[in-house]
Amino acid sequence: MPTKSALAQQLAVVAGFDDPRADLEQYRTPPELAAHLVHTADLQGDVQDRTVVDLGCGTGMLALGAALRGPDTVVGLDIDPAPLSTARTNERKVGSTTSVSWVRADATRAPLCPPEETTVVMNPPFGAQSGNEHADRGFLETAAEVSEVSYSIHNEGSREFVESFAADNGGEVTHAFEAEFDLPRQFDFHERDSQVITAEVYRIAWD
Repeated sequence: MPTKSALAQQLAVVAGFDDPRADLEQYRTPPELAAHLVHTADLQGDVQDRTVVDLGCGTGMLALGAALRGPDTVVGLDIDPAPLSTARTNERKVGSTTSVSWVRADATRAPLCPPEETTVVMNPPFGAQSGNEHADRGFLETAAEVSEVSYSIHNEGSREFVESFAADNGGEVTHAFEAEFDLPRQFDFHERDSQVITAEVYRIAWD
C-alpha cells in the first residue's frame, strides 16, 4: 500500500476550480487532507474491492484518491458540469488503474442504486455562510441511504450535529479527527490571501 505522503504527492497534480461558485462553496480539497481521509478509509478496509462514491466531487480530489487504492468502482457526482470537465482531465493526469464514472447530478437527490458494500467519501459544503447553515445535512442524508460507511469533512464544531444526525438515521460515528484546511482567497468576501481553518473528518457506519 502506498504511504499517505506518497498518495498526497500523487494528488498534488489535481487542479482546482477554474471559476468557483460561492453558492456551492466550491473549494479544492487539500491533497494532504484527501490523502489522510482515503488512507484512513483504506486501513479500515473501506476502499479496496468496494464501490466508492464521491458526493459533490468537484474536480475529483477524493474520488481520484480512492481510485488509486484499488476499489472495484468509483463514481464522482456533482451538480456543476464545469468541475466535472476538470475532473476528467485530472483523472488522466493522476493515471489511476481504476476508472471513474463522472455523473452530473444533485448529491442531495442522487440517482444511485449502488451495491451493499459502498463507501461514500465527501467534502460537502460546510454551510458556513449565513442562510446556508447545515448545507451538509442533505449530503449526509444521501450517504445514509446509499452507503454502508461514509467519510465526510465538516466545519469545526460539527461533532454534536454529526453524531446526532447519525444516531437519528441508524448510524454511528466510529472515527473522528481534526485536519487543517487551507482556504485560498477566491471570493470577494474573503479578507485574507489565504486562511488555514480547522476541519473535522468523520467516519460513520450506517445500518
